[in-house]
Amino acid sequence: MGARFTILYAGVFLLSGVGLLGLAFLLSGGGVSDVVPAGGLPHQGGVTAAYQRIQELEGQLAAVHAQQSRQLLVGSLLALVVMAVVSLLLGRVLARRVLRPLRLIAAATRSISADSLHRRLAVAGPADEVKDLADTIDELLGRLDASFTAQRRFVANASHELRTPLATMRASLDVAVAKPDPAASTVALAARLRRQLDRLDHLLDGFLVLARAQHGAPADAAPVDLGDLVDIALRGRSADVRRKGLSVTVDVPPATTTVGSPALLARLVGNVVDNAVTHNEDGGWIGITGSADAQETALIVETGGAVLDQRQVDRLVQPFERLGGERTGSSGLGLSIVAAVAAAHGGRLALLARPAGGLRVSITLPAAKVPVGA
Repeated sequence: MGARFTILYAGVFLLSGVGLLGLAFLLSGGGVSDVVPAGGLPHQGGVTAAYQRIQELEGQLAAVHAQQSRQLLVGSLLALVVMAVVSLLLGRVLARRVLRPLRLIAAATRSISADSLHRRLAVAGPADEVKDLADTIDELLGRLDASFTAQRRFVANASHELRTPLATMRASLDVAVAKPDPAASTVALAARLRRQLDRLDHLLDGFLVLARAQHGAPADAAPVDLGDLVDIALRGRSADVRRKGLSVTVDVPPATTTVGSPALLARLVGNVVDNAVTHNEDGGWIGITGSADAQETALIVETGGAVLDQRQVDRLVQPFERLGGERTGSSGLGLSIVAAVAAAHGGRLALLARPAGGLRVSITLPAAKVPVGA
């Protein structure tokens, strides 16, 4: 766009310059024949010394005029070359000045994501086409923000409403099993239904956490030690770690802290640890490391296993995406919640299929300015 505007402005300036130089050349006479007649000055009675002198002067005048015409032509060509260069420079300057508001609008629009739809361009200035474009984008962002908010509110409300019938069904199962001498088939059916109800309850809980994480910046922000959250998550899965014979190494320094919602960050770390334990092979290993500097805090969880396809791994941050379509023992929301919680805290989630096999989950969050417990 900038190159096209530059060429357009330079072309207009150059054509104007060519027109002005041509007009000046025409007004100057354009040549000797327009100044001195071809037959010289007319006279009667033969050629006298006076007329000869006049003809000599006419010849000198014609030579001088021809030289001036040539100089004018050379000067015009040089001026045209200079004007062409100046036109390109001026065209570039004007194109940048004209396109600067559009570049600012494009940069501001590009920085707005699904988690910051509340932001607006709010371009000030005269009511021209640029401001009209910015106002149109602001209206579009407003409609998108309202739509996303309504969608998240619906998910949260639906999850809350579904908890009541789930509790009723669970109570009905308990009543049926609590009767004297229940049939063996009834007990077996109740056990199967309880497992499905537990899975559905876990799914609804994931919906609620996901909706809360996508709602925006947490209101209950406080300094949080990620190392403590890792210890809590590992203690909660210690039985599964022993059952599968997993080797777990943890290297998270005490200064690995961030600021955010303790509940959401606990869910973030818990989901990553649960994912590492659940989708690990028997006798496998888990490596958890942490690091922090003045700007960022990082938590990395690595596991061994089969070699994975990076394209499939990249899709795991989407809800209900699983490796190989596996649906047993997983709601498909774990890493989606991790990505949403990280984004709500100004961080990011990165998934990498390890060349030697297994998965590397890297979470980067803003570092806490005040140490935990200070």
